[in-house]
Amino acid sequence: MDRLAFIPTRVFIALGVCVLISAPVTRPVWGADEFAEKALLVPHEDASTCLPVSVYDSFDGQTLSNVWQGILLAPDALKIQSRIVRRGHGAAEITVHARDKFEPGANGDGDSERDELVEAKTLVAQTGDHCAYEYSFSIFLPKNFPIVPTRLVIAQWKQYCPGQLKLLHGSTIAAKDSHICSDNSPVLAIRYMANVLRVTQDINKKHTILYQRKGEVLNRWLDFKFKVRFAPYTDGRIEVWLNNKQVVNHRGATANPENAATGYPSPSHYYFKMGLYRNVMDEPMTIYVDEYRKKSLPHGEF
Repeated sequence: MDRLAFIPTRVFIALGVCVLISAPVTRPVWGADEFAEKALLVPHEDASTCLPVSVYDSFDGQTLSNVWQGILLAPDALKIQSRIVRRGHGAAEITVHARDKFEPGANGDGDSERDELVEAKTLVAQTGDHCAYEYSFSIFLPKNFPIVPTRLVIAQWKQYCPGQLKLLHGSTIAAKDSHICSDNSPVLAIRYMANVLRVTQDINKKHTILYQRKGEVLNRWLDFKFKVRFAPYTDGRIEVWLNNKQVVNHRGATANPENAATGYPSPSHYYFKMGLYRNVMDEPMTIYVDEYRKKSLPHGEF
């Protein structure tokens, strides 16, 4: 069995919540010296239907739950702690240090580094008339969080590009290959830079700010809810709530076209990550995440 496929999606449905048993939080899914020849994220094999999804992670367990892959976490980057929590008695603390999961820049971009949780590959979203999803999660940036003009992404949805990322020796991400879509930005993201919080969209080589908020971000819990239908044409939708207030209501294309010119397969898949992904800098950053939920929405509801 592929070691990235923790539990089939239908098992999650039967359980209703995720089972908080998995590998220790400080260890990657791969062996430390193992090279992943396959792409980092390969969606479920059945691309003809949208499989039902319903998962919840309270981060109350002592180990990383099987909702996540730890493949983009450096050793000791993640802790389950009880000092800063949204609900329950635990939350994830993620700290990125200089050169964590270092990725060299491509096509003129700067070098980057990251520590991120990546959703299990059985949970990836999909393009389709019946495929719509709701995500909710809480994020806390402490009062001493660096306010700098450095590119920082704290949550993102990536459209799967064949051969996009490969892991080398459990510590370094290999240079991106020459695939046409391998250097594209996330189709949907939460960014924080220079004390401005933004929700952004990047499709068809166009960057769009869907929402932005200056200040009033640090030292408080930010409760996000996203409803998303990924589609390369006009039937896509994005709705976003922040602290129970709707801040985005977008209709139109929400994904890149799926054809040979763009390099994206049809149907496309979209995987979710959250944590800290930034241009390189010396100062560490710490973020807290809690109360993660994802569910597929019934056909016709969204």
